[in-house]
Amino acid sequence: MATKAPHNADNSRQARIAEMRRAEQARDRRNKIVAISVTVLILAGLGGFAAYYVNDKADEKAKVKAAAEKLRTAPITDEKSWDAKKLGRNHVTTPVTYPMKPPVGGDHNPVWMNCDGDVYTKAVPDVNAVHSLEHGAVWITYNDKAPKADVEKLAAKVKKTPYTFMSPDEEQSGAIMLSAWGKQVTVDGAGDARVDAFLTKYVTGPQTPEPGAPCTNGLAGQ
Repeated sequence: MATKAPHNADNSRQARIAEMRRAEQARDRRNKIVAISVTVLILAGLGGFAAYYVNDKADEKAKVKAAAEKLRTAPITDEKSWDAKKLGRNHVTTPVTYPMKPPVGGDHNPVWMNCDGDVYTKAVPDVNAVHSLEHGAVWITYNDKAPKADVEKLAAKVKKTPYTFMSPDEEQSGAIMLSAWGKQVTVDGAGDARVDAFLTKYVTGPQTPEPGAPCTNGLAGQ
């Protein structure tokens, strides 16, 4: 019996080692499964978030586009219109008498006013401003009845908007007026919704006789 004890002890020790190895392998398998599961869940979550983000951005872009399209097509309250085809477009170097103030079209000087977001603090010549309208610019004018805060807000908007320009006009009837080729509206203030509607609709809009014509390298006022 004494000779068998070491052999039995050795077998028992090997069995324990084998069991420990199996337990360790099982634990490794469980850890790998957990790690893979967590990774899959994280990737799925990131994928879902990315899809949500992309869809949300697409929806937001679609809403902005729809809002802009609505502004472009909706009528503007109290807007005045003239037949663009009946407005003269000859280049002249002599004074021109316009039937409306500010003018919205007609014969004009060969040189346009710079209208790339330009804000003038003094009145500009009508004959040059009309040429800018022919190129698709919107002209914002104001008189001394316009509140200073509104003038400042409109000036900030114009500076950020290509194909626009702004100047005082003490001869106009309304405190704040917006003019494009053949189009004009008097607004109540800088916060009037018609300001954005008019800009969206008529900055290089369908009324423009010469779309794409320059608004720089023209006449620079003060």
